[in-house]
Formats: sequence, C-alpha cells, structure tokens
Amino acid sequence: MEKGKKSIAVSAIQCSGNIHIGNYLGAIKQFPKLQETHQSYFFIADLHALTEPQEPENLKKQIIEAAMLYMACGIDPNKSALFIQSHVSEHAELGWILNTLTPLGELERMTQFKDKSAKSNKESVLAGLLNYPTLMAADILLYNTDAVPIGEDQLQHLELARTLARKFNSRFGQTFKEPKAIVAKIGARIMGLDNPTKKMSKSASSKNNYIALLDSEIEIKRKIKIAVTDSGKEIKYDPVKKPAISNLLAIFSLITDTSIAKLEAEYIGKSYAEFKSDLADAIVATLTPIQQKYKSLAADQQSVLAVLKDGAEKAGKEAQRTMDIVRQKIGLL
Repeated sequence: MEKGKKSIAVSAIQCSGNIHIGNYLGAIKQFPKLQETHQSYFFIADLHALTEPQEPENLKKQIIEAAMLYMACGIDPNKSALFIQSHVSEHAELGWILNTLTPLGELERMTQFKDKSAKSNKESVLAGLLNYPTLMAADILLYNTDAVPIGEDQLQHLELARTLARKFNSRFGQTFKEPKAIVAKIGARIMGLDNPTKKMSKSASSKNNYIALLDSEIEIKRKIKIAVTDSGKEIKYDPVKKPAISNLLAIFSLITDTSIAKLEAEYIGKSYAEFKSDLADAIVATLTPIQQKYKSLAADQQSVLAVLKDGAEKAGKEAQRTMDIVRQKIGLL
C-alpha cells in the first residue's frame, strides 16, 4: 500500500426487513470509527435483496430507509461513499465474471444456501440464492478492498471471495487483493431474544426475536422483558450453560461499551428483572438519538437521494477502473 494512503474497507446491508440491533452491534456500530481510518464504501445491497420475492413499492421504501439508518448511525457522506448497489452496474458485471470461475459444487456447499434451500423443494430454489456469494465476492473485490467488517455467519462468503481473487490472479495475473475480515470478538453473532440458539434475524417468524432500530421505547422494554432467560438466577457469561443470559450480557456490553466482567460484577446478587430493566434503558438511550436523526433525514428525503447519487458517482469511478483492468485481462473488447 502506498505511504499515506488509507486502507480500503467495504460493507453493506440488505434492505429487506427491519434493521435490528444485531445488525447494528455486529457491523454498523463500527462504521463511524472505520471511516476515520479507512477509505470506506458502504452500500445498500438491493440486488442481494432480490434473492427473495419483493414487493416493488415496499422494496423502494426499504432502500431509502436503510440509507437513512446508515446516516443516522453515523455514516458521514463527506468521509465515506454511501450508495445503492444497483446504481454501480460493475457489481453485477463482475459478479457474472466471477460466476464463470466458480464451480457449482462450491456454491452448493455454502452454509446459507444449504440452510435456506433445505426449507424448500429444489424446484422452487432460485438461482439468485445459489449465486449470492459470487455477487458478494464482486462487491468486495471491486474496490481493491483491504478489510471487511463482517459477522461470523458471512465468513464463509468472504473466504470464497479470497479464493476467487487467488483463482483470477493465478489465471490472468495479479489483479485483486485478498481482503481480510474485521470480526468483533463479542457481538459478531447476536442471537434471537426468543431463541438464544439461533441468530437474531429480521426474517424471523416472531417480532419478539429482535429489536429493530426504529422500535419505540415501549416496544423495546416489552421485548426485553419477555426475552428468554436461563434456569437459575446467576447473571454470568457462559454461552454453553447459559446461552440466553450470555446473549443479553453481550448486547449490554456492546451497547454501553462496558466489559462483560464489569457487568457480571455489577449484577452479583441482583435479579434477572433488574438486569433486563437496566438493559432496556441502555438500549433506549442508544437508539433514541439514532431515531431522532432518522426522523430529521426522513423529513428531507431528496437530500438523502442526492447523497446516494453522489456516493454512486464516487464508487463508480473506482469500480470502472477495476473493470477496465478486468475486461482487458480476460479478453473482452
């Protein structure tokens, strides 16, 4: 890397469903600090959202909502490129080229594909679900990325991106970097409030599984109050023996930037009810300013659209440079 030049970071979030504290704590919370140390590209992954059926008008609404939440959480368009994935066509182009280098068996072994396709008969599984990881690889490799803030569940996809970078470089000459993951030690995998054995998910069948970033104070307190806990009364971090309270401790730790050890000491002899009440208050305190900023942005959506257009132009310049090299190397005119 050139002296004085910042490392490059890329991350995205899908615009389908409610963005929740699992998304925030696992990734988005890192972005404001990341943009200070890295040249950062953050985008709304609208093409990835199409791997599941979407209502067009609802999708449009969710795209702009996701962008406003990004900004409300601290993404500064003056420091980062914030844009919509489909507005930089090179994502799809490179995704197709990487498809031609990726064995079918490798895609079929992807954990997310296996999990989702197992719930349906093979005839109803869409090709987009299978090819999701090659598009994700393109998202990353397109910007000569050094670092990807990512949840544990996406590490397999990042490894595929690294594999495809090596494969392309071996065949056509040095072109792509092999990006590294930035994974939070705690919080990389926030679990569901109603089921601590499964990841918190915006597509969960029950809204009690997650706390959305735009949930009201009443709703936040209700969801934390009814969140699953373990047997016994001890508030101790032990993901094997006490997965539910460990998950709540991880959330509390990340929301307040307080070590788990300090929280354990603070709640010795206290009840689950006291602990959950304080956790709910901490979540409300964190989300209130985000929600206030979001409301301000929602009142002037034309300005948000202008930010996204400008971000796509910034990202597009880098993407075009990469694709000019790729096309020349693989023999496209």
